[in-house]
Amino acid sequence: MARVHNWQIGREMSYWYPQARPKRQFAAIFDTNKCIACQTCTLACKTTWTSGKGQEYMLWNNVESKPFGFYPLGWDLELLQRIDGQNWSKGRYEGRTIFEAAPAGERVLGWRPEEADYAYPNVGEDDCAHGVEKGAHFQGFHEAWFFYLARICNHCTYPACLSSCPRSSIYKRPEDGIVLIDQGRCRGYQECIKACPYKKTFANPMTGTSEKCIGCFPKIEQGLQPQCFVNCIGKIRMAGWISTPDKSRPDNPIDYLVHERKVALPLYPQLGLEPNVYYIPPRHVPLPYLRQMFGPQVEDAIATYRQAPKDPDLAGLLSLFGSTEWIVPRWRRQGNMVMGLREDGREIVRVPLREPSWIVPAVDLKRGAVRTNIP
Repeated sequence: MARVHNWQIGREMSYWYPQARPKRQFAAIFDTNKCIACQTCTLACKTTWTSGKGQEYMLWNNVESKPFGFYPLGWDLELLQRIDGQNWSKGRYEGRTIFEAAPAGERVLGWRPEEADYAYPNVGEDDCAHGVEKGAHFQGFHEAWFFYLARICNHCTYPACLSSCPRSSIYKRPEDGIVLIDQGRCRGYQECIKACPYKKTFANPMTGTSEKCIGCFPKIEQGLQPQCFVNCIGKIRMAGWISTPDKSRPDNPIDYLVHERKVALPLYPQLGLEPNVYYIPPRHVPLPYLRQMFGPQVEDAIATYRQAPKDPDLAGLLSLFGSTEWIVPRWRRQGNMVMGLREDGREIVRVPLREPSWIVPAVDLKRGAVRTNIP
């Protein structure tokens, strides 16, 4: 196996292929604090890409309630039980990745879900950790909690699906890093399904091949964000391009939130795939649970996010989420306005740092009328 550098775990690691980063890497940030689990993203993806025969159970995009929601069932618990995923030391992961923990004769430590594991896409929906008993009330901290986790393919820098395929039918596009399956080469061995720890590859029984999220690359090629992004009601998503930490640019929205402010974190970085979908962690969830999911920097990320109302740059950039269907590769704040820019500096969108508001008095003295709320 080759040795490659994974900046998310702070060290080199073993991988099946030599390091070959694309010209630029597609990436995304999801703000979990704003997701309302309306599933509009899921339906937007479903009606666009997976409405055919053999795709009925496929959810390239899904939203699950943590801690009890999974699709497929137990997708993360299975691997967390097999690796020492909490062995961090000063930002460096000292445990084994799924590539380094692979059994003899295997390329990846993986597992294959049973057919029944895909039968419950809404399992655990809105279920709280800890019960809510009669007479319970808020006392300054959240004893009962859950949050919504929206998931797509992470288009990883070191994809487990790619490394496991015996047909070499899975590849990363050199122009944008999006991970695709060559349907002409795939023979349906389903090694990718076994290998992907996020379980975002699916078998199509009608075609006998595997399929997965394609990052809406036809839209990406036109400079547009994917379907699940532009249809998001809560405006929790932003798509763009990420640099390695040594090449970070503060005027790149993704770089700014991931590398500069470190408020957006990867999902299960200890697995070793260097996923390229990042999450702003929920503010109200116990830290031990979040450290397991997002790594040891989660406490600092939440503290930074909490200060956003006092930080015009951070608050301004967060307000660009969902403001345009175009990919925003550059950004700038000017006074109380925040601009999303093209690579050449041309303006795409402009939004106010604070939304204007009007207070309507209860009594209209001019008209001699009292305004009331009528249910």
